[in-house]
Amino acid sequence: MSGGVDSAVAAARAVDMGHEVVGVHMALSKSREARRTGSRGCCTVEDAVDARRVCDKLGIPYYVWDLSDDFEEAVIDDFLSEYRAGRTPNPCVRCNERIKFSSLLERARILGFDAVATGHYAHLANRGPDGSRSLHRAANIPKDQSYVLAVMGQENLAHAIFPLGDVADKEQVRQEAYQRRLGVSRKPDSYDICFIPDGDTQGFLRSRLGENEGELVTPDGEVLGTHRGTHEFTIGQRKGLGLERPAPDGKPRYVVEIRPESRQVVVGAETLLRRAEIAAANPVFFEPVRDGMEVLVQIRAHGACTPARAENTEDGFKVRLTEPLRGVAAGQTIVLYVPDPEGERVVACGTIR
Repeated sequence: MSGGVDSAVAAARAVDMGHEVVGVHMALSKSREARRTGSRGCCTVEDAVDARRVCDKLGIPYYVWDLSDDFEEAVIDDFLSEYRAGRTPNPCVRCNERIKFSSLLERARILGFDAVATGHYAHLANRGPDGSRSLHRAANIPKDQSYVLAVMGQENLAHAIFPLGDVADKEQVRQEAYQRRLGVSRKPDSYDICFIPDGDTQGFLRSRLGENEGELVTPDGEVLGTHRGTHEFTIGQRKGLGLERPAPDGKPRYVVEIRPESRQVVVGAETLLRRAEIAAANPVFFEPVRDGMEVLVQIRAHGACTPARAENTEDGFKVRLTEPLRGVAAGQTIVLYVPDPEGERVVACGTIR
């Protein structure tokens, strides 16, 4: 129970299904003074109050579980270490993997619960007599969250329920919340990184990692300027480079490589950002990846898919894209899909290396 409209309606639907439902709000922030500002941030004091009111309306028990230590270690520390290493992490993927479907589910099962139901937009289907389940895109494609859920894997899928998977439009969820008088029907969706509610990612990284001056260089090694830390840059970044001289051809420069060992940030032409092959490690397989298998590749939470052919590697898999992708960054999550009558089906995911 995040305190938002999606989890509120998901809980109401779980009650309608006949389940014995208990609402749980995760307290993730170390600061008990954390406040929500419009759409920024989540899991704040205000959100906890909204979640309690929804549970009261539904007539179900309500608890707040303090998972702030788990969140600090599994999500925030990982976020910092990835940036320190010159990679670009996705904290929402880590939160789903290590908090919602690890820490939360583990506690729930110890207490005797069968599953965790959430307001995620994704669809589950049963596959075969062995009880295995497949993960599909939700009916609401613009809100689909199968990308950030893919890392949870088959074992956790067996203990998950997504009551909103068949909802085609977010306005339908808001209307349902209004009709049920849940009080959160017009509450704005949260966005950005929840533990950086002001949206200043660079400022957050600087406060935690400090400054570590280095050079901005061209691919040929020409020094163009200096920076305050490689952790302040991501692959594909164009703005905020602090360069006084334009490129010889007058075109913009982009971050094309980050070298934390030498404290160098390489900037160059947009063409250097294009990648026709992507390799992934730390794989999670929902089904075997066959060499030459035709798949659809997604590398950002709300990015478009690109057709590709996949093949296995010693530590994961790699894909050869039919059209090069721009701005592929190590540390991001890559998810492979295939067409399916129940919505595109997740085949595997991994971390881009």
